[in-house]
Amino acid sequence: MTQTHPVPTDVEAQFFGHPRGLATLFFTEMWERFSYYGLRGLLVLFLTAAVADGGMAMSDSTAGAILGLYTASVYLLALPGGWIADRLLGQRSAVFWGGVVIAAGHFTMAMGSATLFFVGLCLVALGTGLLKPNVSAMVGDLYADRGARRDAGFSIFYMGINLGAFLGPIICGYLGESINWHLGFGAAGVGMIIGLIQYRFGDRYLGTAGLPDTGDAGARSRAARGLILGTALCVVVAGLLWLLDTNGTLSLSIEAIAGGTGVTIVSIAVLYFAYLMAMGGLDADEKKRVTYIFILFVGAAMFWAGFEQAASTLNLFAERLTDRTFGSWEMPTSWLQSVNSLFIILLAPVVGSLWVALDRRNPSIPVKFGAGLALLGVGFFVLAWGASFATPDNPVSPMWLVVTYFFHTVGELALSPVGLSSVTKLSPHRLVGQMMGVWFMGTSLGNLIAGMAAGQLEAMSPPALFMAVGGIACGAGLVFFLFSRPIRALGPDVR
Repeated sequence: MTQTHPVPTDVEAQFFGHPRGLATLFFTEMWERFSYYGLRGLLVLFLTAAVADGGMAMSDSTAGAILGLYTASVYLLALPGGWIADRLLGQRSAVFWGGVVIAAGHFTMAMGSATLFFVGLCLVALGTGLLKPNVSAMVGDLYADRGARRDAGFSIFYMGINLGAFLGPIICGYLGESINWHLGFGAAGVGMIIGLIQYRFGDRYLGTAGLPDTGDAGARSRAARGLILGTALCVVVAGLLWLLDTNGTLSLSIEAIAGGTGVTIVSIAVLYFAYLMAMGGLDADEKKRVTYIFILFVGAAMFWAGFEQAASTLNLFAERLTDRTFGSWEMPTSWLQSVNSLFIILLAPVVGSLWVALDRRNPSIPVKFGAGLALLGVGFFVLAWGASFATPDNPVSPMWLVVTYFFHTVGELALSPVGLSSVTKLSPHRLVGQMMGVWFMGTSLGNLIAGMAAGQLEAMSPPALFMAVGGIACGAGLVFFLFSRPIRALGPDVR
């Protein structure tokens, strides 16, 4: 579709030297991340808590599978969320209605019914998939050029993400763990409502950013029919699976569904890359670039499979084997979920300045990926060391987790930003959108695996599990180091 509204121009700088609309999107994303990370920090704790303590008394494997399916869905649903904004609603309306669905989901979870809890969880995932990709896209539309000022605007926006991710577990975690689980879920919804209110009051500063295309009514009509058809198909398939499960034809556990989802994501990604190489009409140089992206996709999926265990295995370790008492006061487990965001806020400017200072000596993308994976592994080795001293009667200091999160955060800063940037630079121009979608599938896969890893705590001791994960991560990092030159030769120098 061709855009018919005018290209946005910068308005008077009113927010840290940037368009005033950046503040609107900053706080919208901050409150959305507040709600997401507030729930994420509580989820596995609530699912595994005893019924007498208000929880659902699930096994680690079932709770981890639910967590993995939820966090994976958030990233997978960003694909149709972006499509709906592009073809039907426009980004501005998609962000608002996504926030409404998120808030409705949190309040539904807060009602205390087990059935409504899962309905609410699905609503939060759907709403996040609609809001998350589109609020980020609108930031770029605030700027008339794509230069350094625009990049700086995204850096400020990124700080909003981490501020929300820091505050969410602190507030929702305290209310949920110390008072009532459902109060914590409701607080996440209140945060989203605050974000929606300021978004509505601040939308006059957004100019033309995120406005829908008004040029092709026929295309919008076709898109609406496609959306209805696709939704109906999903409902029919889900209903059929439920029917087969209830009459005994299939035996579907949450763990089996999570495993099947993982296989599906991997299959789609591999088939897509194979299709591009065989029938995508790519020239020799483009095939090399797509191969480069596929290698990075695998590395990123492995990284997130370890990193996102913060909400699963590391969260359960914090609850069961960490001494969080200070005098007569016990720190909520979920507060440790805020450590990563605090380190991001403190260290992101340092790492960014380091890459600038290195200039031509700046490491290549494969080396940065290798460093990210190696640091992830080191963090798990540290935790394995600490876990070897821990028993339920003699828990260890939370500083073991803090040091682990430090290494994980530095690894994230080495790998994540450069991964996103490299996909946009390496992708053939006509495939940038599709390749970004596939890239987020890797993030989704990593989140799914990270959730399912919680089930391994029932089969392995924490030190053994953390050593295994650390060994895999360091091994993958070593592969990237050893093959950095041939990998780098597949594409241009896009450090």
